[in-house]
Amino acid sequence: MSGDITKRLSTKRELLQRIEALEFKQRLFPALSGQIDALVQSLEDVNPTDNPLSPNHHNLLSGSWDLIYASRGTVVTRSFASIPDFIEREIKINRIWQTLVISENENISTINSAEIALPLLGTWQIEAEGYWKSESDAKTAKVSFSAFSTRAINPFNISWTPELKIPVLEFLRNEALWITSYLDDDLRIGRGATGNLFVFSRNV
Repeated sequence: MSGDITKRLSTKRELLQRIEALEFKQRLFPALSGQIDALVQSLEDVNPTDNPLSPNHHNLLSGSWDLIYASRGTVVTRSFASIPDFIEREIKINRIWQTLVISENENISTINSAEIALPLLGTWQIEAEGYWKSESDAKTAKVSFSAFSTRAINPFNISWTPELKIPVLEFLRNEALWITSYLDDDLRIGRGATGNLFVFSRNV
């Protein structure tokens, strides 16, 4: 048992060191990084939290989590990767994070957020609100988003700009599978249906 803990902590430390050594763009934009992906796999193999979506572990799961690595990028970063370089250089993604909230009836709601600095337009925050529907294995969830919103944080140094929220009609909502493959006090790993892996660090 102590050997497993030692291996897990050593692997986790090496993973975080390799991620921290990357530039921000390399962490979150589509790219191949076999060494990091292999370390993630090794960490998943010694996951200390069985059934991470079980109500027994909601205290570990809930909270604000910063996305620190995405093996194939994210919806936001893949969009920027497809635009011309001279435009991309002027756009800065400050932060991408996910907030998980547990309701009184043990449902899991999620808010996926990104903060983006745009030339001439200031800094904007984009959010997608949805929920996780946990499957019987307590590690797989069906994720669906019900609303998208955007608001300016400091356009032209003005902070009173109202939020624009766009609801998604129920018949237009798509569900996607999400697997929580690793969870501890301050690190979480998830995999999408296509195998894209995401590493989150708890925001404290």
